Amino acid sequence: MFNTIIKASENFCIHQIREEFTLDDTLLDTTMIITYIDINPTIGGKYRIYLASDTKFMQKISKLFLEEDNSDEETLIDMTLETANLIIGSAKVLSEEMRKNIFTIDTPHFIKIDKFDLAYHQLKVIKIQDSAMIIALKELDDNS
Repeated sequence: MFNTIIKASENFCIHQIREEFTLDDTLLDTTMIITYIDINPTIGGKYRIYLASDTKFMQKISKLFLEEDNSDEETLIDMTLETANLIIGSAKVLSEEMRKNIFTIDTPHFIKIDKFDLAYHQLKVIKIQDSAMIIALKELDDNS
């Protein structure tokens, strides 16, 4: 399932951002805009997908979609939520096409602007030039 989400993230970089990117496994120690979206597989437990990006990364997306050179904090938060919707929505479609790990998605939620210090089980960092976005997966138990 996580691999499908990473594939959707790569597709987002290729087809939307259209810049070269790298994938890394190293957690960044920088201030990020942090959101989450829960996914519900048809088989198995529930998962939370965290999407966290630095302001430079999200400003690139804001420039692409809104043509804003210098978006305010509220706009960058909104763009982070929309990016979570786009990437996880794309992963949902990919999983349906593959008929593997099919899931539904909930509404994305803003958490905070701070260092990414949340518990997770899997993580990838997408880097574009001097900007970055974290995608992390946490398996939720019944008490989460």
